[in-house]
Amino acid sequence: MAPAELWRAWSVWAVSVAVTAVALGYTALYPLPAKLASQAGSGLDGAVGVVFIAAFATVGALLAWKRPGNPIGWLLSATGLAYAVGVFCELLLHFAQTRTLANWLGWIYLLGIGLCVFVVLLFPTGHLPSRRWRPVAWAAGAGLAGWVLGAAFAPTMITYSPTRNPVGVTGPAGDIFKIMALGGVLLMAAAGLAAVLSLAFRYRRARTAERAQLRWLVYAAVLVLAALLAQAPIEWLMGPGDAANNLQNAVGGGAVALVAVAIGIAVLRYRLYDIDRVISRTVAYAIITGLLVGVYAGLVLLTTQVFRVHTPVAVAASTLAAAALFNPVRQRVQRAVDRRFNRARYNADETAAAFAARLKDAVDLDSVRNDLAGVVHQALEPAHLSVWISQRD
Repeated sequence: MAPAELWRAWSVWAVSVAVTAVALGYTALYPLPAKLASQAGSGLDGAVGVVFIAAFATVGALLAWKRPGNPIGWLLSATGLAYAVGVFCELLLHFAQTRTLANWLGWIYLLGIGLCVFVVLLFPTGHLPSRRWRPVAWAAGAGLAGWVLGAAFAPTMITYSPTRNPVGVTGPAGDIFKIMALGGVLLMAAAGLAAVLSLAFRYRRARTAERAQLRWLVYAAVLVLAALLAQAPIEWLMGPGDAANNLQNAVGGGAVALVAVAIGIAVLRYRLYDIDRVISRTVAYAIITGLLVGVYAGLVLLTTQVFRVHTPVAVAASTLAAAALFNPVRQRVQRAVDRRFNRARYNADETAAAFAARLKDAVDLDSVRNDLAGVVHQALEPAHLSVWISQRD
């Protein structure tokens, strides 16, 4: 790999990580006043930001280095850098002279989201699905430009209105910039929906490898959706407050960071075909967790409310019962889920089990050899297969 490509890819990563570390490190040593701390967020927000930025910047640098011709790596790197600049605004809040600049840069976060629209539109090959999707790319670019210019030069700061924008344009021209910002957001949202639809278009026309790549991205998107759906139950269980808000941010930010990891696996094709196994394990353990939590809660209620057993004894007995049920439930659920989501592994296991049953009664070496070759070819589908048997006197 050319040294120039290596240097360009990882220099963006180094800047993103350094800017984030300096901003959060300084804030940890010199906490912001309470009035400004609410604007910057909690300490956990900063930790989630580190995970998010590190994921996008690292995966982006790796893809830009290994696949320099694919723009997805550079887009992910730019997204990580945009969010690093957003975190750097927390450092600017410490100084009165730069607080206005920190507020003015509030539009930088939406810039990172806009870049992700292009990631989805170009995934996984780095090219549009076809020429018919060029208007969507132009719309996304126009929306991104409209948002940046509008937010930068509107009379008031879009993110902290009605605070006056120090570089804002007043008069009728200022209203035009406001309209540009609003139109840019709407245009990016429409382009984002179209980009998601392009994945379905790609999947329908894709071959086996590209379909596996797309499943990685869909898997990560489902995790993000599950994290968003978990926001309401978290607040209901924990009640409104900083603790619930911190947990919500951690779950949501961690799920979004997994999107970058899934994109990296898909584009680099590292363990690409493990996606069926990953999906089956995720579904299986989600079902197992739900079943065991239900069994545990039911046993606790039964023993404490019906049989009037002391609470500590009931909790201990319910915990032991749930632990004893874990392995039998896991085996049955995993087998049922594999049959639906990981069919290749299920078929391979069934083929191997049938061969083992036939092997018990086999006496002819040639038939065993042919049977073994057939089983391996059916289960693993290798490009070439040879069976060698040692001939000993």
